[in-house]
Amino acid sequence: MSHQYYQRIWGEAVNVLNTATSLDAILQSAKPERDKKLSHTIVSGLYAKYTLVVKKLDVCYDQIVQPQKRILVRKLLDASIGRLIEIKHEMVNLDLSEYSNMGNAITELQVPPMDVEEVVPKYYKAERTKEIAARKAHLDSILKKLGIFDEKHKVLVLTEDEAVRLIQTHERARQGRLRAKLMRELTGIKNKMRPPVAVNEKIKTPEEAALVFQKVWRGLQSRRATKQRKIAEMILIGMEESPTVEERQRRRAREVEELRRQSQVVYRERFEKAMVEERLRAEQLHTINLTKRITTEIRTWFMEYKNGTGKFPDLPTEEMGGSAILFGGGDGIEQGVAESEASKSTVASNRDGKGKKDKGKKSKEKESKKSKDALDDDPGFKMQPSAFLPAILSGNSEFDEEWRSKNETDNPLQHHYADMIEKEKQEEVEREIRKVIDEALRAELELLKAALDRDRAKRGKKVKKSGKKKGRKGGKKGKKKREKDLTPDRTLDSLFEELVTQGIIKYYPETPLSSFFGDPSLIMHEQKAQGKEPIPALGDVRRLINEYCILPMGSKEIHQSAPLVRSVLLTGPAGCGKDLLVHAICSELGAVLFDLTPANVAGKYPGKAGLTMLVHLINKVSRLVQPSVLYMDTAEKPFMKKVPKQDKSDPKRLKKDLPKIIKGISSDDQVILVGCSNNPWECDQKALTQTYNKIIVLPKPDYASLSAMWRYRLMQYPAVSRQFNTGVMAKLCDGYAMGTVVKVIDEVLKCKRILQLKTQPLTHAEFINCLAKYDPIFREEEECYAQWYAKTPLGKKKIRALELEEEMKAEKEKRKKKK
Repeated sequence: MSHQYYQRIWGEAVNVLNTATSLDAILQSAKPERDKKLSHTIVSGLYAKYTLVVKKLDVCYDQIVQPQKRILVRKLLDASIGRLIEIKHEMVNLDLSEYSNMGNAITELQVPPMDVEEVVPKYYKAERTKEIAARKAHLDSILKKLGIFDEKHKVLVLTEDEAVRLIQTHERARQGRLRAKLMRELTGIKNKMRPPVAVNEKIKTPEEAALVFQKVWRGLQSRRATKQRKIAEMILIGMEESPTVEERQRRRAREVEELRRQSQVVYRERFEKAMVEERLRAEQLHTINLTKRITTEIRTWFMEYKNGTGKFPDLPTEEMGGSAILFGGGDGIEQGVAESEASKSTVASNRDGKGKKDKGKKSKEKESKKSKDALDDDPGFKMQPSAFLPAILSGNSEFDEEWRSKNETDNPLQHHYADMIEKEKQEEVEREIRKVIDEALRAELELLKAALDRDRAKRGKKVKKSGKKKGRKGGKKGKKKREKDLTPDRTLDSLFEELVTQGIIKYYPETPLSSFFGDPSLIMHEQKAQGKEPIPALGDVRRLINEYCILPMGSKEIHQSAPLVRSVLLTGPAGCGKDLLVHAICSELGAVLFDLTPANVAGKYPGKAGLTMLVHLINKVSRLVQPSVLYMDTAEKPFMKKVPKQDKSDPKRLKKDLPKIIKGISSDDQVILVGCSNNPWECDQKALTQTYNKIIVLPKPDYASLSAMWRYRLMQYPAVSRQFNTGVMAKLCDGYAMGTVVKVIDEVLKCKRILQLKTQPLTHAEFINCLAKYDPIFREEEECYAQWYAKTPLGKKKIRALELEEEMKAEKEKRKKKK
């Protein structure tokens, strides 16, 4: 793709942002809306627009080469992701459900559902490649010392397909070496048989020159034909697949994308070098002139103010903006007089308002009582203020001013613009010089005021002593207690190695979030309209994991301002993909995995002192190597009322410390606790729901998800017939967990069976016989999860809201009958 293409995509994203932010600003200033359907329609439309914007800006930031553009795109991308997370939390409060419905919003936007599928921003891992690689190398070295490196990596990483490809690569290399040796011998024999050629011999005629050109061209053509015959031979014997035109185009597109990423690094280095050079040049050229101009301006303002009011002014503090706010526009004296008049008017209005308040107090109390009675039942939906909307608005205006209509014909290679750097650095130097001058002139102003007071004292006038305001003593209120460091003399590497040795920090397989198969449900709004309970799909679970665990954790700037989610509980039947989602979270973030499962912690760091040390190490190391994921399997065990006698893992060991660990996670800490549970009802429900902020119940896979899984897993083998009916298998697997389906496919398609596929075609009976060994997800188990979720805080709110709706409907019907 060209530079103009990504510029156009950026412009489209900003256009969508302009419409979204204008509606967003209106919603935040509007009165509460009681119509839930209307509120849901508006908010879901905003949700879909911000999702579309994030996807477009992620592509732009990944492929735009020009460094100054990338700074603004990154600013807009982070702000859009943050606003998307905020709106997601608003939708949860509005719908009283974790799963959001966007069916109508997608229809209004007139885009395919895939365009509003959330993605993980590529820069989350791309900009931390070296850090992640160094951390993995350190983990591998520790595992090698412990003697478990080979076992872990062979079991988790090297699959049968990868082993076959490795053998093929070595066999091709061996054949290539033999062929090269043979060609060298043949070339040597030919060179010996050739007559000697004179060194100084020159081509004398055009015919001889034409013969040289023909020789070179025919050699090139013969080499191309030989290469094509070799590829055809490999395809014939099944060593390579036949590349289609689309595959070649995709391969070329991936190569161009990688070249663009390499160019970004080079351009950024040049840009940073130019910034440093321009800063030095700006200091050398403009320091003297700026110092004179700013000093003259401020001193002139001092005297004008003194001549107009008879006293010297107070220079604004650095927190207020310093002298820069005085000369941004308008005269300093007029501004000071206006401020004093405004303060007087506010004081007078406050005095006059006291009497009016007393007179109208009774009438207002009566009105407030009526309004309270009306609003007690349903206060309505009100959009909360956003921490990211100002950044989006400023980014949009900067794009419109600088980049939308910029003529870039003179910069086809997208290098940085020197004039923009010059302007930015000159302003930066001016700000720093102004700070220094302000400090000096504040001291000078104090001397002038003292001299004026002495002069007035000599003339016999009373001088009011302006006492300095006593600073407010900062007490201990609001200060966070610092945890005592139990390991002050130890390095991070030693602590990291200790936790790896103890099995607390664990290796996890690289698992992209896209490996959790399934499409989002687009009919939840229809189910709700029919009075049915909306049934989410696996794609909705993937979206939730992205919104709660990946998008906020990938960037420190987003995590500091976005709604804080400290812990997430994944619950559902065995085999529904809970562990896969945990590995996907760690893989997409490049995070460190801390395993706090009761069975894993049992016997490690014994005693009360050992437990204190364990909690301290988890808190300390997880913040030093963030982003970090604290993982707990069988999350219900720490809160069980009665521990079975056969359980020797002491599951209640972390019962008191686990809430403290979660409470200590602040917005500055990119740390999250992810718990997994198959039986969440077997514990103290109050303690469980207080520990986990978000609870996600994983549904059983639907027909579309199962069909996609069967097609993906089977069609990666060329010998499998493309006429094999995967839809039948998806229908037969209805009610089974996705993990069970994967187990069945792996059990049938072993190495020996894969080699026999050409002679013995695959049949449905093989899978059916294997599937019969496993149990499906029974309806009673689904009802248990539904009944348990109804007792969670969000489930109770939803039930209460439905009861209120039924009561309101009944009241309306009674009124109609009376009329």
